Amino acid sequence: MPVSRTVIENCAVATVDANDTEYAVGHLVLADHLIESVGAGPAPRDLERVVRRVDATGHLATPGLVNTHHHFYQWITRGLATDHSLFDWLVALYPVWARIDEPMVRAAAQGSLAMMARGGVTTAVDHHYVHPRGSGDLSGAIVGAARETGVRLTLARGSMDLGTSRGGLPPDFAVETLDGALAATEETVDAHHDPAPDAMTQVAVAPCSPFSVSTELLRQGAELARRKGVRLHTHGSETVEEERFCEQRFGMGPTDYLASVGWLGPDVWMAHCVHMRDEDIAAFARTGTGVAHCPSSNARLAAGIARVPDLVRAGVPVGLGVDGTASNESGELHTELRNALLISRLGPHRQHALNARQALRLGTHGGARVLGRADRIGSLEPGKLADLVLWKLDTLAHASIADPVAALVLGAAAPVSLSFVHGRTVVEDNRLITVNEDAIARTTRDQARRLARIAAGD
Repeated sequence: MPVSRTVIENCAVATVDANDTEYAVGHLVLADHLIESVGAGPAPRDLERVVRRVDATGHLATPGLVNTHHHFYQWITRGLATDHSLFDWLVALYPVWARIDEPMVRAAAQGSLAMMARGGVTTAVDHHYVHPRGSGDLSGAIVGAARETGVRLTLARGSMDLGTSRGGLPPDFAVETLDGALAATEETVDAHHDPAPDAMTQVAVAPCSPFSVSTELLRQGAELARRKGVRLHTHGSETVEEERFCEQRFGMGPTDYLASVGWLGPDVWMAHCVHMRDEDIAAFARTGTGVAHCPSSNARLAAGIARVPDLVRAGVPVGLGVDGTASNESGELHTELRNALLISRLGPHRQHALNARQALRLGTHGGARVLGRADRIGSLEPGKLADLVLWKLDTLAHASIADPVAALVLGAAAPVSLSFVHGRTVVEDNRLITVNEDAIARTTRDQARRLARIAAGD
């Protein structure tokens, strides 16, 4: 069947390929769901079956942003516990989250995905680990919301089985049993995981954290993931309190503990990784274990400054994450490009920590690498999937910045004029065209109020 082509030209292009190739004025040609060509100057004029030609003067084209860590359900609990450290924040919010149900999760997923897509995200991870009894098909609700929005999804099916009565942090009524969590995770993989290279939905096995999950759930979860051929995800080394918990309970730090139960490897990525020793970084680099860096959430919860420059220089795969919007109320990944750069410069490397192009790489190719998908997404190259964004940089907010990558990373949040996922238009003129933003805003407000009433006992 003949392909249909979209031509984009007259824009700056940051390919984020292995050589960081850029074009001051360039073009892209999309053929159905693939990138057919990228280059300098205008596109060839003799192309057949061109269904759309975009004059992108004043824009920067980049790969779509890849969000490697999020908790969609938290969209309806934003703005709570705003002055807490992680453990206190969790203790305050676990009783609220344990009341979520399918309509709430669907609305929260819609809100999270809509906000991310408007801000240039084309691939997103949802680490969902709260599964109250009788709450409905939460995984199906999340997958359905992503399908409607048009964003590529990795559903990290999370779980918790270590309640307070067994020394964990979440209340007992908020956790699953070991067998129940493993069975439900396997069912989610069977129902929703697509192993194809161009998959729109994939599933990862994702027990929540060392302080909410038993050793056996981590060990058997890793075995399950490898038997099913899917990736593994969890939180790791987020706070000094977590480090202290692992030392007291297991007699070792978080990295050594997770390594002891099979949780280091090229099929694993961990969120945060703020408190990493040199030997931890070396272990991640040696095994190919990935990191989801969440700078705004780390700051919101006073977790600390992650050693991202050291991780990158050691060869560790590093991407960016929004994290849940109860600890990053903006819910946008493009602001994390800027925050990753700025916060890293508060550390020991100062102005040499990260530059604008390294920050863009974290948010695109780095994230694709963390998710094991860098051969198909994360850079603008012929043969890769047509996931890309056109950022408008000719308005008051950016027009006087000559370097378009610096304008995108260091300037104000840039409007998205066009966003494509799998060659399909998701955003146009800074507005979602796949779903109704206003309707989602109303639904998320209503479900947030409903959850607040239920949590208060009304």
